[in-house]
Amino acid sequence: MNCRACPFANTLVLSGIVNIESLSLQDLLHNATAIRDLFLADFRPLAHFRTYLSQGYYPFFREDPEGFHQRLAQMVRVVVEYDMAALKGFDPRNARKLLQLLFILSANVPYKPNLTQLAQKADLHRNTILNYLVYLENARLIRLLQASGAGLSLLQKPEKVYLNNTNLAYALSGEPPNTGNLRETFFFSQMQSLFTVTAPSQGDFLVDNQYLFEIGGKQKTYDQIAGYPSSFVVRDELEYPVGKFFPLWVFGFLY
Repeated sequence: MNCRACPFANTLVLSGIVNIESLSLQDLLHNATAIRDLFLADFRPLAHFRTYLSQGYYPFFREDPEGFHQRLAQMVRVVVEYDMAALKGFDPRNARKLLQLLFILSANVPYKPNLTQLAQKADLHRNTILNYLVYLENARLIRLLQASGAGLSLLQKPEKVYLNNTNLAYALSGEPPNTGNLRETFFFSQMQSLFTVTAPSQGDFLVDNQYLFEIGGKQKTYDQIAGYPSSFVVRDELEYPVGKFFPLWVFGFLY
């Protein structure tokens, strides 16, 4: 979509809540104890973070908070049914099927693709599914997570499929979004804007083929990534870094 995305930090600036310079990933990971000093003592990030996950990724969230999700769903429909007709190789007659594909994905993300089953559900030919996933990614409606070490071909099967951002999960899914999905989608959406993010054999995300991240709630441990150099646990429901554990929200301050 053409709307300029807002990282978590920019949303707080637009809302008049906090305004600090962006952090570098190096500083965040290696100087974590200084993060608390950057914010006012009464700043409580988690309440604002929950709001951002629901309605903060697109700048028009301030115009009509109550109608935000409806407007976002309408914008998605316009993008798929009209804007994507200009894409080379896209058959406008399949717009409704593509929209159906997007709704299927929204109910199942993060989705580990079975292309045959996905084609059957969306009533699309299996050979065109990868093309349509790429179309949706180019429209900034989904994100494709490729396996670490995979080639550079656009038409290779992704390891996982995510929605582009967490706001879409609230706008498109008929059910309350899964908490684990929201956590991973947020991290992926914030990090992919700056870095190459892939799916490792262990852990959740590998960033620039160097940093391994495991994403979870307040009980998440290092067990799954023990022994991997430059590995980090990112916890939701954590206000500030504690030892080796990093709060999920702070990764929205990288740009």
